[in-house]
Amino acid sequence: MALLELKDIQKSYYLGKEEFKVLKGISLKFNHGEFVSLLGESGGGKSTLMNIIGGLDSNYQGDVLLDGNSLRHDTDKQLDEYRRKTIGFIFQNFNLIGHMTILDNVRVALEMSDLSRAEQNKRSETLLKRVGLGDHIHKHPNQLSGGQKQRVAIARALASDPDIIIADEPTGALDAQNTDEILKLLDEIASEGKLVLTVTHSDKVAAYGTRIVHMASGKIDSDKQLRDPYQTEPSSGMKLHPLRMVDTFRMAFQQMTYNLKRNLLIIFGGAIGIFSVIFMLGLGNGIKGYINHQIYDQINPNSVQVTKGKADSGTDASAILKSNVTSKDIDKLDNVKNVKSVEKGSMAVSPQLTYKDKNVQGQVLQTYNSTMLEKSIKQGDKPTKKNTVLLPKSIAQKMQSNYKALVGKKINLAFAATGKNGQPIQMSQKVTVSGISDSASPVIAVSYDTLKSIYKDNNQTLKTNFVTANIKGGVAEVQPTQDKIKALKDSNGKKDFQITGAGSIVSTLNTYISLAVNVLAAIAGISLLVSAIMIIVVLYISVAERTKEIGILRALGVTKGNVRGLFFSEALLLGLFSSISATIVAYLIEWGINSAASGAIHYSIIQITAGNAIFGIVVAIIINLLAAMLPASRAAKLDPIESLSAE
Repeated sequence: MALLELKDIQKSYYLGKEEFKVLKGISLKFNHGEFVSLLGESGGGKSTLMNIIGGLDSNYQGDVLLDGNSLRHDTDKQLDEYRRKTIGFIFQNFNLIGHMTILDNVRVALEMSDLSRAEQNKRSETLLKRVGLGDHIHKHPNQLSGGQKQRVAIARALASDPDIIIADEPTGALDAQNTDEILKLLDEIASEGKLVLTVTHSDKVAAYGTRIVHMASGKIDSDKQLRDPYQTEPSSGMKLHPLRMVDTFRMAFQQMTYNLKRNLLIIFGGAIGIFSVIFMLGLGNGIKGYINHQIYDQINPNSVQVTKGKADSGTDASAILKSNVTSKDIDKLDNVKNVKSVEKGSMAVSPQLTYKDKNVQGQVLQTYNSTMLEKSIKQGDKPTKKNTVLLPKSIAQKMQSNYKALVGKKINLAFAATGKNGQPIQMSQKVTVSGISDSASPVIAVSYDTLKSIYKDNNQTLKTNFVTANIKGGVAEVQPTQDKIKALKDSNGKKDFQITGAGSIVSTLNTYISLAVNVLAAIAGISLLVSAIMIIVVLYISVAERTKEIGILRALGVTKGNVRGLFFSEALLLGLFSSISATIVAYLIEWGINSAASGAIHYSIIQITAGNAIFGIVVAIIINLLAAMLPASRAAKLDPIESLSAE
């Protein structure tokens, strides 16, 4: 059985509807150890026939048999495997990859093998030494002569130990001395049991082989045996497979370093957009944190005021006064996850304070609760004892210039309340000033028991119109717990509670700040779209520049998916490098701004979290991968034959 058999191969090209027959029924058989020269004038169909034998062209009539098995109906993947395992190409124009060293040019075929990296290097070096280039392995193709380039092409063709070597005009661009040396190498390859097929129009080159097949006008007009084929049994070959992802990444990285200056500019452009987004998010975190810090410096962040009320009932004092929190409501709040305890509370508005002959009107009278910080009490103590009151500094100063002396003094406290019959009723009580707070809040505070006692003395019942929910855990648990409280519903399915006081203010402020920061981040994100367009343009240019390289890789057995993955890998690396550099710069600027601002506000106004950095990196990578889809798809669809002929 012949190693390779051609049965009635016919091939036509079309110009419009006009047919031009190139191959007109070629039938040949080839065996191991043959050095066959396909001779004929230019345009006779020699290269077309070699493209069909090499699995680069599957659009023909007839059949190609390898070891008796037809290639006629093989898929693209099967033809890739055929080229990878069976065919080694030697091109007239060498077709070396310019950004790779000659060692890498040979090794690229071995990256699809099971050999380790060290074994790949060793085999590549051995082959280069065999063709006389052992001292040039780290040079690039542009540093070699024509004869040396052709030797590299031969070494690359032998790398994967294929059964068939196809040499298209292997000496066409060489002088007489290099021609003889290359022909000796090809004859030596045939002597090892491989089938060597050369395309030539030179009688001298053709006479060097074991057999001459002459073509004219798309037909075989002579088939002459010059000498017996070599009888050496070929080697068993090596295990080969498509490029693995790590090899694709390595090749992409190699290409990036070759065009380093251009890629650094691309990385810089992409980094600007990522930096803007990360920095804006960090600024938002810092502003929210600073405002929360300022507010929480005056109140206990883990205690929030809750009132009974629907979503549209408002959170001002008049709405809170109408609220009535029952024992059942308190039990419901007490069962919310992370709520540690619930304190009863009540309030009145416009309290009147009288000391000696001085009358001062306050804004709010409220029961003392856990939202108020003890550290804000600069003189005296909390109003926990019966008939004691905690005054804000602003009220105490109006009552007496030496306001600190009010601690321990008795004053009269009066306020209006709604009686049992719904009519206003005036209440008053002598109370002792327990302490003075420097809190910015104008709230006058008494204990719940004191207020309850005042109501009782006036034959009235104190109504609980708000409660304080104490939340366990850190500050991070506060907002989620507030959301759970606000989500509680009554029997009619309507929301039953609202957050009032500072907790409501903090929540609203954080919402507005988050909205503003997200808008700014979105505006900054427009630059990401610009960078995406830049990536698309750059990759399209790269596809155009590397068309021949793509053709070479396809001829070596690299699949369409590998080519697609190569460009996706480049986009991924560009996105990764740009986002990482943007993140580093953002953290450096954060450090600089926070260091400069610490003396003025004693707070880190920029707070870039790990989540912000990860978000920036992920967004950059996704945008780059999306941008790479069209160029990568175009690269994968390139025809290998047309790509190899590109300039």
